[in-house]
Amino acid sequence: MADNSFAARAKRSRFDEQFDREFSGFDPSSNAKSTQRFIGILDQLDSKVEKLRKDALMLQEKKDFLAMSMDLLKNNEYLTGLNESEYEEINCYVQRISGRLATVELSVCTVRDRAQEDSLHLVNSLIDEIISSSDAVLSRLRCQQFLNACSTTDTTIYTELDPAMCSDKKFECALLGCTLDDQKTIKKRLQALLDYLIKQTVVH
Repeated sequence: MADNSFAARAKRSRFDEQFDREFSGFDPSSNAKSTQRFIGILDQLDSKVEKLRKDALMLQEKKDFLAMSMDLLKNNEYLTGLNESEYEEINCYVQRISGRLATVELSVCTVRDRAQEDSLHLVNSLIDEIISSSDAVLSRLRCQQFLNACSTTDTTIYTELDPAMCSDKKFECALLGCTLDDQKTIKKRLQALLDYLIKQTVVH
């Protein structure tokens, strides 16, 4: 029992030290302007929570990029040229990496209503169609049109001049139904996908 009490005090002492490092100017023994002091601490906590959310969102974006890269590799046309043993070796390697990636669980909740959930689902489905397509040139064109939909510039004047300069109206409508946070994430995802597709078409 004494050992447990000592461990609890030691743990509390470490917490106090960390608290003092993180939040300067907090003196719980003083009664002067205690409300203002607590508000100051809460302001600092709020800032730290927001930073934590941003850091977690960045990690989520990195995970999504890695997952998208795996999907693109699995649908790469060069895999069809491999013999059975080579394909099996590559596929096993892909599955092993995908399995390891699946062990990383990140969750930053974005508040959405039902309509926003439906819009996000449609956007993801349209992007998945690009990823699973075997036509790299067409995928690049559609990805560019999707990315154009993320811009505030009116692209309707380009429709007849250059298809790559116009936006996909179905995608744009679904995108506008998403939350602002989701729109930002979608734009980053499309930019990374387009960069990959450009490299693929240049190689061809």
